[in-house]
Amino acid sequence: MATLSPLLKQATPVVVDHALGSWIYATDGKRYLDFTTGIGVTSTGHCHPDVVAAAREQVGRIVHAQYTTVMHKPLLELTERLGDFLPSGLDSVFYATSGSEAVEASVRLARMATGRPNIISFHGGFHGRTVGAASLTTAGTKFRSGFSPLMGGVHVAPFPHAYRYGWDEETAVNFALKELDHLLLSISGPADTAAFIIEPVLGDGGYIPTPPAFLQGLRERADRHGIVLILDEVQAGVGRTGKFWGHDWAEITPDVVITAKGLASGFPISAIAASTELMGKAWPGSQGGTYGGNAVAAAAGIATLGVIERENLVENAMVRGNELRAGLEVLQAEVAGIGNVRGRGLMQGVEFTSADHEPDAAMALAVQQAAVKEELLLLTCGPNGNVVRIIPALNVSSDEIQTGLAKFTQALKSATS
Repeated sequence: MATLSPLLKQATPVVVDHALGSWIYATDGKRYLDFTTGIGVTSTGHCHPDVVAAAREQVGRIVHAQYTTVMHKPLLELTERLGDFLPSGLDSVFYATSGSEAVEASVRLARMATGRPNIISFHGGFHGRTVGAASLTTAGTKFRSGFSPLMGGVHVAPFPHAYRYGWDEETAVNFALKELDHLLLSISGPADTAAFIIEPVLGDGGYIPTPPAFLQGLRERADRHGIVLILDEVQAGVGRTGKFWGHDWAEITPDVVITAKGLASGFPISAIAASTELMGKAWPGSQGGTYGGNAVAAAAGIATLGVIERENLVENAMVRGNELRAGLEVLQAEVAGIGNVRGRGLMQGVEFTSADHEPDAAMALAVQQAAVKEELLLLTCGPNGNVVRIIPALNVSSDEIQTGLAKFTQALKSATS
């Protein structure tokens, strides 16, 4: 008899029977409020009827139409609809299946377009588990250790994590930009640097928003040196932060944007978008893949974008996110073990620290596990594992936010008693 790999550790003991909206119904008869959304994937909630209907209809037409062999209408329509949301000038799209694939495609594009070998990523970033993507990832050693050598040509610069440094945001940003400039002088000169890649909110690195001033500083340096600026929007994009793209908070335009997770409400599809001019500099044959742009996933993506637009879910993410943040800040004032509350929109993190301000992973895990007993599903993250991340669906209601806060409060009491 075969079993799942022993390395696949579940964060909760829940076995799902079915799910709807923000709720998971387990085989044991319990109903759980899902504030994990499959790590930010089920953006329109579980089994939104519009998404289900679109997928069902497409399954009856064609499931797999390999898109470099024959083209299918859902992919053409998704591309047209996605164009309504993409940053200005990014009018050419390549589709893959996972976020890691899209990250690697963006790196390949940047290197081919510039003729330069090096990529600069930033401390705490998570970009995937495949070799190239893991080489860019510093959200924790578990993502990159044990299978060296990793991809060459990667250099890592400091991220302006004000709370970790004990500084104000402006000081952290100035420090990180100065260190980046020093890296460009001492390790990877502009003539050797193809791209900067960064998340607008660090995901597995601890749910830390990238300060707008830092993104603006990257944009200025990229323009000055002819470096490609890649924004990894796999987790923060598609409305999660209360704006459609996480980088919209900085009012900049990247050269390449990467999207996945919330794009199709749970169906696997990812994409990179760039200008036609930049995309055209990729070498022939460098883009492709058997399952990229799957017809059913594309149909689900069209439906997802429609739901987000019709139901004003980007605005809802902002409003509900503010409600969630307000409740978490009340708890922060009451619970000594909560060192920091941060995030944007419906992407909030609660960092647990000890009395001497050291990371307290044991407490974060205790709270996350206590929340399961309260029938609230949460996840942990961060290099130290001491951050509880809260990721409701974009269509979560105010009542569900308050219910979640009440369950989280009870979990805190249970874990700290």
